[in-house]
Amino acid sequence: MTSPTPSPTQLAIPLHVSYIKSLGENKDDLTYHLTAHLRMNAIYWGLTALLIMGHGEALDREETIEFVMSCWDDEAGAFGAHPDHDAHLLSTLSAIQILIMHDALDRMDMPRVVKFILSLHQISGVFAGDAFGEIDTRFLYCAVNALSLLGQLHLLDGEPKERTVNYIIRCRNFDGGFGSVVGAESHAAQVFVCVAALAILDRLDVVDVETLGWWLCERQLPNGGLNGRPEKLEDVCYSFWVLSAMAILDKIPWIDADKLSAFILSAQDLEAGGIADRPGDQPDVFHTNFGVAGLSLLGYPGLVDLDPVYCMPAEMIKARGLRKPWKALERRNA
Repeated sequence: MTSPTPSPTQLAIPLHVSYIKSLGENKDDLTYHLTAHLRMNAIYWGLTALLIMGHGEALDREETIEFVMSCWDDEAGAFGAHPDHDAHLLSTLSAIQILIMHDALDRMDMPRVVKFILSLHQISGVFAGDAFGEIDTRFLYCAVNALSLLGQLHLLDGEPKERTVNYIIRCRNFDGGFGSVVGAESHAAQVFVCVAALAILDRLDVVDVETLGWWLCERQLPNGGLNGRPEKLEDVCYSFWVLSAMAILDKIPWIDADKLSAFILSAQDLEAGGIADRPGDQPDVFHTNFGVAGLSLLGYPGLVDLDPVYCMPAEMIKARGLRKPWKALERRNA
C-alpha cells in the first residue's frame, strides 16, 4: 500500500525529517566531501529544523555530540567546521548552539572558547572570523551571540561594547539597512546579523525602525517570495533573514504572510524531502532550515516557536534568561 502524496500546500514534515536524517549517510558521495567546510553549520541547520518540526530525536544525540567535539581545534581553543579544520567563529557558534540544544555544554572548554572569541575583537569594533583576519558583520553577530549564550556577554561591557555598536552604526546605510562592512550595500542577511546583534546588546535605539521596516517589506516580490536586495531573485532563505529582522522590529504584518507561506511550501521536494531556494531547484539542508524557520515565524500550525534573535527554539532561549523583545505571528490551528 503506497503512502498518500503530500499536499503542496502543507509542510511535509515526515519527508523533511527523513531527508535530514539521510544527509551524510553516503560518505562516498563527492558532494559530502565538497561540503566538509560547512559540516558543523549543516548539523546546526538540520538539528534546528528538526527541533522546530518537533522531531529533535531524529538525530542521534551522542553521535552528534561526538562529531562536534571531534572538530575541536586544541591549538586555537575553539571549533572548526570539520575534524582537522582550523577554528572559526562561524563553526564555533554552531558548535555552541548544537551543544546547548543537546544540553551538553559542559563537554566544552568554555574559558578557552571565550578567550578565542575575545581575541578576534578588532580595534574598529568588528570581529574577525578567525586568526587570518577576514572581517564581516556576520562574525560580529557570531561573537555577540556566542558570548550571550555562554553567559559571558558582560565581558564586552563598557568601551568594547561601544566600539562594537559604533561599528554597526558605521555600516548603516541611507535606506536603513546594513552591509557586511563599512560602505557595503544593504543586504537582508547583513540586516539580520546587525539587528540581532543590537537586540542582544540592548541597543536597538540606533536602528531607524520605520525606514528599515519599509526596506524589508519591499523585499517581497509578486510571487510572495523575498529577495535579499533590490532587483534580485526570490530565495527561501530570506524567509528567515528578512522575517527575523521584521520580528525583532515588530513589522511582520507589513508583508503578505499567506503569499510568503505559499512560496516556501512550493519550494518543497515532495518526493525526496527537503526545501530548495525556489520551486524546482535541488533541496538542501540550509534552505530546509530557513524555510521551516520562516514558517514558524509566520505562525504555521504545528511548529515549535523559533527565537528570531538566536535562531534557536524559543523555549531554550527563554530558559537561559536571554529572551529579547520580538513578535512573530500568532500560531494558527491546523
